[in-house]
Amino acid sequence: MTEYTDHHGPDGLRIRGTVIVVPGRGETRAAYNRFGRRLAADAYRVRVIDAPDLDADDPAGSLTRFGARLADAVEGTAARDGVIHPVVVVGADTGAVATAALLGGESSSSDGRPDAVVLAGLPGHAATRVGAWDHELDVRTACPAHRATLTGDPLIRRGSLDDAVPDVLLAAAYGGDIGVPVLILVGDADPLADRDALVRTATSLPRARLSVVRGAHHDVLNDLQHRSVAAETVTFLETLRDDLVPLITVRSSAW
Repeated sequence: MTEYTDHHGPDGLRIRGTVIVVPGRGETRAAYNRFGRRLAADAYRVRVIDAPDLDADDPAGSLTRFGARLADAVEGTAARDGVIHPVVVVGADTGAVATAALLGGESSSSDGRPDAVVLAGLPGHAATRVGAWDHELDVRTACPAHRATLTGDPLIRRGSLDDAVPDVLLAAAYGGDIGVPVLILVGDADPLADRDALVRTATSLPRARLSVVRGAHHDVLNDLQHRSVAAETVTFLETLRDDLVPLITVRSSAW
């Protein structure tokens, strides 16, 4: 059984980049089929890997193993026509923690680093108890389609949002110098988020963009606003070609 799921763009279009998606606690790759297809439709090569295993007793080893899997996933996309840049890692929940901690760590090497990262639903330090499955669904998403996907997935690990995230990895994720452009996505209805900490992290990084999604919950890539979130992600991907300057400036009388 493969350890990744690939989503391919339309035939005949030039591939615009490589996106590696890293799920979070309890999630399987199936949770990101919709997101992967949407980015692939814009001619990005998308590969979804398994969620990282973060061992509180061996955080350094956890990052080493995750880094090796990430490198293998990127290199594995090169079979036909090489690795297509920019290479962007999209991490959700503990996938975001592992990605940010790996890149922000003191021992992080420039070899094999992605060109940019997207951190979605980065959890805060506070311990949480989500309780029964129906409540966990409410914490995760209000999207009926995504709730059905999660509920119908026999491999999802229910109750996983109660798992503590190692503090040392959270500290590295929030306080490290990631060194590449960063898009931080957070729902303003996410009960697991520490918005003050996210603002501090975004302002401390030289090339960061913080996007707050109105009404979105913890699974910000897969909530009711998933179309807008995918569009925001693609907009970020496209700005990587022009020093993070958006191609479109919006002024609205609704403001």
